[in-house]
Amino acid sequence: LNHKLCSSRKYEEACDIYVRAANMFKMAKNWSAAGNAFSQAAHLHLQMDNKLDGAINFLDAGNAFKKADPQEAINCLNQAIEIYTDMGRFTIAAKHHISIAEIYESELLDVDKAICHYEQAADYYKGEESKSAANKCLLKVATYTAQLEQYQKAIDIYEQIGTYAMDSVLLKYGAKDHFFKAALCHFCVDMLNARLSVQRYEDMFPAFSDARECKLVKKLLDAYEEQDVDAFTDAVKDFDSISRLDQWNTTMLLRIKKQIQDDESDLR
Repeated sequence: LNHKLCSSRKYEEACDIYVRAANMFKMAKNWSAAGNAFSQAAHLHLQMDNKLDGAINFLDAGNAFKKADPQEAINCLNQAIEIYTDMGRFTIAAKHHISIAEIYESELLDVDKAICHYEQAADYYKGEESKSAANKCLLKVATYTAQLEQYQKAIDIYEQIGTYAMDSVLLKYGAKDHFFKAALCHFCVDMLNARLSVQRYEDMFPAFSDARECKLVKKLLDAYEEQDVDAFTDAVKDFDSISRLDQWNTTMLLRIKKQIQDDESDLR
């Protein structure tokens, strides 16, 4: 027993030394060395079966590595996530899946992997009944899948969140944006489906009929049917002059406009 106490005290002292060293490296902005020292402390904690302390050190390591080695940051965050999911702490695990998704988004520019981690976070949030946190992650998934031309997946998410929002006093105002985005995704695939979906959204959510977004889609559908690029451009300009279209909407609208232009040149 004495031997056991002695060795566990040695481990604890070693952990303290690693953490102190890590903090000194942080002060010196030597991020890789700080990450390595936190990581060593985490592994020692796991050997002593201090899972929670280990997870915290892995997070510290991940935050340090973020500034120097994004892939290593992801490895550390994944190790923390594993500990939290083993302990059934899914809300915390979800939060760190989002951190990983953000590294893939902004540092490693790997959209597919970012999507996977946002989906995993959404799953955990749903399991913990955190509907609005789950929806935030799903909107990220929809944004990216639409950009990757996986329109059906994006449509399903926008329609699901739009339907959820329209029944909520607080979120009702945002529902029109979700239905607008779903309609644009439909439009990228098939004009007729887009028209039918807009009618469906108006039936489900009568307030959508009065929304400028709904009126814009209808004008665009008419312009598309008449193969009138100028009418299409004017409708977008009118809308944009009152409420700015974001980058995502602009990208989708340019894709649709290009279809009209391609159709026109085919007819010649």
